Amino acid sequence: MNADRDLNDVLRRLPSRRAPATLESRVLRELERRTARPWWFRRFALWPAGARAAFVAICCAIIGLTFRDGAWTAVTQVWSDAGTESLSWTRPAVAATMSARELAMLLMRVIPTTWIYVGLATGAALYVALFGLSAAAYRTLYLQASPAGTRP
Repeated sequence: MNADRDLNDVLRRLPSRRAPATLESRVLRELERRTARPWWFRRFALWPAGARAAFVAICCAIIGLTFRDGAWTAVTQVWSDAGTESLSWTRPAVAATMSARELAMLLMRVIPTTWIYVGLATGAALYVALFGLSAAAYRTLYLQASPAGTRP
């Protein structure tokens, strides 16, 4: 225990080393490249407020339409219109969409809503558990403990 403290003291007294010039130039070049990227390649929090609002509104509209029967009706109507034309390559896609719609409607009638809610809650709980376990594993495997009395 005393040897660790002595080693830490010796290492703290060593002068700091300057990074190699090649590393410094590569880091600066990467920082310039990242700042030159368009806004849609950046984090969502750095997007313009209008773009974020539009993205959230579009996502909410898609979610709302997904949970309504109207969305399936609109999709199948578009596919049906495409299938009635002389485009023979669309017929398999129309048939697959119609089959998927019928299967989804059958499952929605057969599966009790309680099971759906329990499945969604279980999925959310598993996601939270995965996040917690990942954070614990990261702290255990990658973060090194700091010596007593010092802060990282």
